[in-house]
Amino acid sequence: MTIQEILKGETANIEFKIDIPPKSETYMRTVVAFANGTGGKIVFGVKDSTWEVIGFSKEEVFAKMDAITNAILDSCEPKIIPNLSIQDFDGKYIIIVDIPAGMQCPYYIKSQGMVNGTYLRVAGTTRRAETFQVKELIVSSSNNSYDQEKITRILAENEIETFCDKLYEQARTFASFESLPMVKRIGKNQLLSYKLIYEEHDKIFATNGYQLLEGQLDNYPYATIQCAVFKGTERNIFIDRKEFKGPIYKQVEDAYNFVLQNIRLGAYIEGVARQDIYELPIRSIREIITNAVCHRSYLSPFKIQVAIFDDRLEVTTPGALDKSITIEQMKTGISKVRNRGIAEIFAYLNLIEAWGSGIPKILSEAKEYGLPEPELLNRGSDFRINLFRNPKQIAINKTNSTDGTNSGTIGTKLGTDGTNLGTNGTKPGTIGTDSDKLSNNYFSETEKIIAAIRQNPSVTQQEMHQKTGVALRTIKRMTVELQKSGRLVRIGNKRNGAWKVIY
Repeated sequence: MTIQEILKGETANIEFKIDIPPKSETYMRTVVAFANGTGGKIVFGVKDSTWEVIGFSKEEVFAKMDAITNAILDSCEPKIIPNLSIQDFDGKYIIIVDIPAGMQCPYYIKSQGMVNGTYLRVAGTTRRAETFQVKELIVSSSNNSYDQEKITRILAENEIETFCDKLYEQARTFASFESLPMVKRIGKNQLLSYKLIYEEHDKIFATNGYQLLEGQLDNYPYATIQCAVFKGTERNIFIDRKEFKGPIYKQVEDAYNFVLQNIRLGAYIEGVARQDIYELPIRSIREIITNAVCHRSYLSPFKIQVAIFDDRLEVTTPGALDKSITIEQMKTGISKVRNRGIAEIFAYLNLIEAWGSGIPKILSEAKEYGLPEPELLNRGSDFRINLFRNPKQIAINKTNSTDGTNSGTIGTKLGTDGTNLGTNGTKPGTIGTDSDKLSNNYFSETEKIIAAIRQNPSVTQQEMHQKTGVALRTIKRMTVELQKSGRLVRIGNKRNGAWKVIY
């Protein structure tokens, strides 16, 4: 190490010790924490408070190195092989103990046992691992993911058939009009290949992933999504909140619709057609929520949280990032799938495309919308994405409706600061302005129709009228306009067909 590196102080992967503590467990916690994480260095001979190099004499430094090596070899399970070196700073010798990232997690202090002796490195501090974190380390060191772990439930053939039928039905619902003919039904063999079921001794066993996809959550009380709208920018005052349960792919759709119902909607006119436009990129909203459900830790005793504030959409995923992945790598498209079986089904349902493409798309769409770059936060026990709203758009929108939601205006150019608007309505417009106001009733009636269709894609126009109270003539006109704008698609004929909401 150079003196410049020392003067930067302690980090998540560097810790200073002035000397070898009398009790080796004092620093052995950090040793196993580094091994359970991405590795790190413990530097002996430097004050942790002032970063002053105290060092050791040449006569004592080698004896201390032997003592450190023996302590690590004797105290840790599985064995940790450190790499020790010395460095001379004007006759003051420091000892650098390099601990590599381990391949046999969890590593723990032998005398304390696995449950109490496993430690993790969190934001530059060493903390005892929670029980669920120990289990996560065990799973991460195995060849399977948690969702692919076999459970004791034995499945009948008809149960598997019903399960596959529901997935096929859902895949058709999520498919675009063009891709609908390509949707094929999956069966038992595909589930076996995804390791979502296991066949042993003429019996078929379910897995954690099978249960989660089926919506059997009795043994997974935290596998739900909590959604909330807050007043302001802090978690102080609730405006609305809901919790979604059931099959995890259905939770994605429910949380996605919750967000759409609670962010602002505007429009632009191109020729004679009117196009709705949300204040946030809707594909990114779905991608963030889908990623949370697909990649969360289902061992964590916390729930996914989707929170809407005045300045941002905040999605918190239980479980830290895999230790082999950094935030910067995620931005380039590098990823590691936590729940591989669930990811296969989500790909089949067209909820995810190519693995690793989600974060780059989110960053790209935010830039296209003129929004600040989304914030990605690895917080130790969870991962959070903040998708920022445009504050100028929000401030203007609040003046256009009584409740600050679902209001918008017709503009001419999608600007980045909410001010670059025109009046002839020829190109996309930023949401909100004082000219050319669009009726709030229009948005209210439109969203009622969309909500009725999401609830029942086979709903008739007469049933829409009964459910929403919107005039039948208005419903007929709006469904035509929604189809022209590309937001709504009719699949099949008038009598036996169904509606497909695109966004």
